[in-house]
Amino acid sequence: MAASTKTIEKKGRKGLLGRKVGMTQIFDANGTVVPVTVIEAGPCPVMTVRSADRDGYAAVQIGFLDKPRRLASKSIRGQVAKLDSRRAKRRAEGGVPVVAKADCEPKRFVRELRGTYEGAEVGQVLTVDVFEGVEFVDVTGTTKGRGTAGVMKRHGFKGQRASHGVKKVHRHQGGTGMNTSPGRVFKGKRMAGRYGNERSTMRNVKLVRIDKEQNLLLIRGAVPGPNGSYVTVMQTNKIRKVGAPAATAGKKKAGGK
Repeated sequence: MAASTKTIEKKGRKGLLGRKVGMTQIFDANGTVVPVTVIEAGPCPVMTVRSADRDGYAAVQIGFLDKPRRLASKSIRGQVAKLDSRRAKRRAEGGVPVVAKADCEPKRFVRELRGTYEGAEVGQVLTVDVFEGVEFVDVTGTTKGRGTAGVMKRHGFKGQRASHGVKKVHRHQGGTGMNTSPGRVFKGKRMAGRYGNERSTMRNVKLVRIDKEQNLLLIRGAVPGPNGSYVTVMQTNKIRKVGAPAATAGKKKAGGK
């Protein structure tokens, strides 16, 4: 028999969109200083609810921060409001059901959260209340772009010696080639190049405090990206096993002491 192609959708994780405000420090109940990153999260309206029957996968599409309509294209405005276009008229005449719209302003930052979300409806507004009772989260953002950097800054190389005979190449990486065999440079060789401006996720960081009045999340430690950059905050799916036995050391090589 042929294997079934039906996929089992997992339950979606709690999540919000926001932007990084900056870093500060607070004091806990014991008087210990805790470095935190302040994130303005939400409110995020639900723009689309995708289902496996109609779209092939389950997800919710949410947006953050209003975008002026004069800067939004017609296709973007059509995501949140019903437009009287010729295409819409043809679809209505053909009997295609009309997809529900959030009836809100266009959004600057739009993302989809995969998984099934019970009770999610188009137009529903999500706030920081969704993280009530959540202890650890995953924060995804884009790291600071540092342009083209050398190997010392990009990869932490120590550079070449500063002794006699090394002339004006103290920050170079040295030789990169191979011998006659294989006679080439392997892919992935660490060299100078673009540093930063990449997607990065901080896993399993502690959610220290929630400010419901100002829609703020205080997360322990640093978060990727400069101040003002957009981030995605989701409930972590990383399970930390407390009290698990330590990993056994690898076996020694034959003849080793």
